[in-house]
Amino acid sequence: MKTAPRTTARRLLGRLPWVDPGRAPLLARTAFVTGASSGIGRALAAELCARGYDVFLTARRTAALEELRADLMGKYPRRKVELAGLDVTDHAAVVKALDDAASVLGGLGVVLANAGADTEGDVGSGHFADHRAVVEVNLIGAMATIDAATALLRKQGGGQIVGISSVAASAGLRGGAPYCASKAGLSTYMQSLRTETWTSAITVTTILPGYIDTAINEVLGGRRPFLIDARLGARKIMDRAESGAHTAAVPRFPWALAASLLRRAPDWMIARFPA
Repeated sequence: MKTAPRTTARRLLGRLPWVDPGRAPLLARTAFVTGASSGIGRALAAELCARGYDVFLTARRTAALEELRADLMGKYPRRKVELAGLDVTDHAAVVKALDDAASVLGGLGVVLANAGADTEGDVGSGHFADHRAVVEVNLIGAMATIDAATALLRKQGGGQIVGISSVAASAGLRGGAPYCASKAGLSTYMQSLRTETWTSAITVTTILPGYIDTAINEVLGGRRPFLIDARLGARKIMDRAESGAHTAAVPRFPWALAASLLRRAPDWMIARFPA
């Protein structure tokens, strides 16, 4: 008898900008993942299967996806694991992949825009083509995925979109201009989407990972404070996503504090820290 009033109150309070309304119930326990062939995406695929999700995995490297599917089906024989080669910068291909995923999985509960890239080279040092490629994957590719996912989830009546941004979105770190800019753009894009879908059944979650041990940052070697392995990172990402968080640093400590400090730090201080 007391559950309904609390549910109604939470639904009404959730319309206020300072109250987290929580994640709406998923229509299907299924997930679509970009960039699933390695790093965080590969770990997320395993974590999702372990939590009982059927998954549709995408990446440009289909051979790596086939290997991953064989591994996952061996460990989780009750789970459905589908895959497709995908370049996230091709919006039409993203739309088709999402439609295919919804068809074979019977709807999509969660779409994880995870595909990412990074490169080395300061601004003005002759690496513009590489910098542009990073922005095209991290921002344009994520926008293509999120745009197509939003249209699909509106059509099916709800679901969740999870964007993998970065603590690096909080400041322009030395040596990390394209990565920081692309992740800052993604975080802002996700916030705009959250305001557009605030009263709908679509939950929008922005994840800000700190240092998670993947090939994308291993070039930094020992300069990765508070480093955690990808499997633990994936578990913490899904913990926050399943809680319905709006924006979540992973791990919460120390990266929520670090992100807040980075946003407020003066340029002379930021200049001391490489990306």
